[in-house]
Amino acid sequence: MEWFIAPDYWTSRLVFQRALAGVYLVAFLTAALQFRALMGERGMLPVPRFVARVPFRAAPSLFQLHYSDRFFAACAWSGAAVSAALLAGLDNAVPLWGAMLLWLVPWALYLSIVNVGQTWYSFGWESLLLEVGFLAVFLGNDEVAPPIVVLFLLRWILFRVEFGAGLIKMRGDECWRKLTCLDHHHETQPMPGPLSWFFHHLPKPLHRVEVAANHVTQLVVPVLLFTPQPIATAAAALMIVTQLWLVMSGNFSWLNWITIVLALSAIEFPGDRQSVPGTPLWYEVVVLAVAVLLVGLSYHPVANMISRRQIMNRSFDPLHLVNTYGAFGSVSRIRYEVVIEGTDDDVPREDSDWREYEFKGKPGDPRRWPRQFAPYHLRLDWLMWFAALSPAYAGSWFGALVERLLENDRDTLKLLRRSPFPPDAPPRHVRARLFRYRYTTWRELRETGACWERTYVREYLPPTRLARVAQRS
Repeated sequence: MEWFIAPDYWTSRLVFQRALAGVYLVAFLTAALQFRALMGERGMLPVPRFVARVPFRAAPSLFQLHYSDRFFAACAWSGAAVSAALLAGLDNAVPLWGAMLLWLVPWALYLSIVNVGQTWYSFGWESLLLEVGFLAVFLGNDEVAPPIVVLFLLRWILFRVEFGAGLIKMRGDECWRKLTCLDHHHETQPMPGPLSWFFHHLPKPLHRVEVAANHVTQLVVPVLLFTPQPIATAAAALMIVTQLWLVMSGNFSWLNWITIVLALSAIEFPGDRQSVPGTPLWYEVVVLAVAVLLVGLSYHPVANMISRRQIMNRSFDPLHLVNTYGAFGSVSRIRYEVVIEGTDDDVPREDSDWREYEFKGKPGDPRRWPRQFAPYHLRLDWLMWFAALSPAYAGSWFGALVERLLENDRDTLKLLRRSPFPPDAPPRHVRARLFRYRYTTWRELRETGACWERTYVREYLPPTRLARVAQRS
């Protein structure tokens, strides 16, 4: 069927598939290197405890059938290996059905991880990777031209990502409507990057232009994805430029990168029409059946998107096939940070030798400049931002974190940049204090070399020793 295929998108498919495999690879590496402390058998939120109370139908996962840290590691590293193979183009070296199975493997493995990941995996980019990854299974390889219906569904995802984010901003914080949100956002975002300080200090009129341009990119440009070429390509290219601007301004895991990947699928490269091989009937039937399923599942995301009570980053089915997205519907005006400290003293006092734990990505020492980590995702650092907003966000895991610091737990300390205590001498007490952080001015930066200025606010957790933490757990 000629209408079924789009020969002009061979290069688009190739670039999209390789880029998506790269995102998968980062996601699996993130899981493999961090899971033991977060949700392993001795983690802060252990998977065995989760699957004991949540049925398979609510959270389908291989780990519902069996869990051990060794099995989780095998799944995560297997996912990374398959992703690397796809990045290298293995899907074009096997038959069409083999390529589909290859793309199904990372999707199924990552679904298994997300569905037991609890609060560590509760963000929109997890569902977005799964939704895009599922469609990639049906995009084909060099044996067939890209199916039009799959390309359309990829644009449908991109439309919902951008348009949903635009709507939730206009319906949310009034600063988006007043064009003033960027007066605060770069300073208060979850994990600043190395250029965030400079973005914050751009002239305020430029911030107004940025917000206005963001509204155009998210509320007008997405509609152009469904117009004829070259308009659709121009719209996708504009989205890519906008996302790269966001990449430079902070650390947002792979959210910006997978949005770029989606936009790449909408770009038509010049002179790209290839010879069109025959398309197997079974493949056409499978693709069309999947398309019907996904269109039907789109009802709830669309209903949510047009609702005045729109919610963001929500999955409506346990397989994360069609989801709703959105970010920063509200913007914090003040940045708070939880600073964790430990001491060797048997009786902790205010004048004790309190030593600060240093995290890799979250602000700590005011003189330490933020680093670029995205698309790699520091899950503990990201959740610490929520912990500073309210202790309720950290109620399920913060006590366990303190307990493991008191034990000098090796896997937990690997998540940190530096522990102030040697491996064989854990602290006697650990406490947490809440500080207000603000970016320094140009003058303060020159005089002190510090990019942050912090002010003590209040006690977050009183000095705690291991026995007391164990009792709370």
